[in-house]
Amino acid sequence: MSSPASIARDQLKAFVERIERMEEEKAAISEDIKEIYAEAKGNGYDVKTLRAIIRLRKMEPHDLEEQEAMLDLYKSALGMLGSPQIADDEEEM
Repeated sequence: MSSPASIARDQLKAFVERIERMEEEKAAISEDIKEIYAEAKGNGYDVKTLRAIIRLRKMEPHDLEEQEAMLDLYKSALGMLGSPQIADDEEEM
């Protein structure tokens, strides 16, 4: 019959080994993702923008709306949401 210490040690070892396997898989997946971004960049896509889109798609709709509203509020406060510029040709009409 196994002692409680032996069982705890075996269970702890199993947890550590599972975590190590997951860390290895995570590293492999991370490398795959880097390759996909590099491929996208090679095809002319902006990686920074792709990362932003991925981050936004993970958000809940209400959180996304709240973030966009706050961004618009801050932009407005900083004068970054001014009225559209009218071309000189349109002003003369």
